[in-house]
Amino acid sequence: MFEKELIEIGPLKLEQPVAGVALITMNRPERLNAITPEMIEAFEEVFKRLEQSDDIRVVILTGAGRGFCSGADIMEAASHVDHQYFASADKFLRKIQERYGGLILGLRRIPQPVIAAVNGPAAGGGFALALAADIRLVSPEAFFVASFINIGLSAGEMGSSYFLPRLVGLSRASEILFTGRRVPADEAERIGLVSKVLPKEDLIREALDIAKVMLGKSPGGLRLTKSVLDEAASATSLHAAMELENRNQTILVVSGEFFKSVTAFAKQ
Repeated sequence: MFEKELIEIGPLKLEQPVAGVALITMNRPERLNAITPEMIEAFEEVFKRLEQSDDIRVVILTGAGRGFCSGADIMEAASHVDHQYFASADKFLRKIQERYGGLILGLRRIPQPVIAAVNGPAAGGGFALALAADIRLVSPEAFFVASFINIGLSAGEMGSSYFLPRLVGLSRASEILFTGRRVPADEAERIGLVSKVLPKEDLIREALDIAKVMLGKSPGGLRLTKSVLDEAASATSLHAAMELENRNQTILVVSGEFFKSVTAFAKQ
């Protein structure tokens, strides 16, 4: 289901740099990897493959060239201002808005944890993609911009109002979203938005090093950790969060993964 050689699906490059790890590269460097309907379709195809894959256990997401992703391709959208979708709120919601939002839902729905290797500007929808990853690594050249409010939109877009306050706190998130300012790499690390800043040429190597550590964990442990972090973020109470934790731990114990891991650990 998942090829080992480099393949291209629309404007996405897909490869396995090491067994068990998928590297997705957004490949529109001349437009700072801006998102188009074609890219959305490509992501949808990749997500389908990942959902069905037992071999791929960790995903790395990055951009080609000097940018991670500059968000939706506004120039392309402007060229279609007279399109019927822009004349009907219902059609715009179904055909455009929800499809762009679907990128974030798709990234969270795949069972594999996602490492974003942010190699340059991450603006608008690109910022949202980085927020939706499980781990974020950035180069010094990278910066983040919640640019929605800068173009006459609400700053709540593609999950940004959900993820950002949970990562950096409501006050910092509000300031970033209301002003639409740049958040440079060093500040992003200081406020907990990203895990680490390192030279651009080391980004993928570091992402792979982290992925290799994760590959040493049980497949079920990785999958259920991703799901419990998602659910716990919006749990109504500590009790609700612990109910899910208890379910997950029981599944893994009964499945035998716990005992296999404990046995292997005891032999070290």
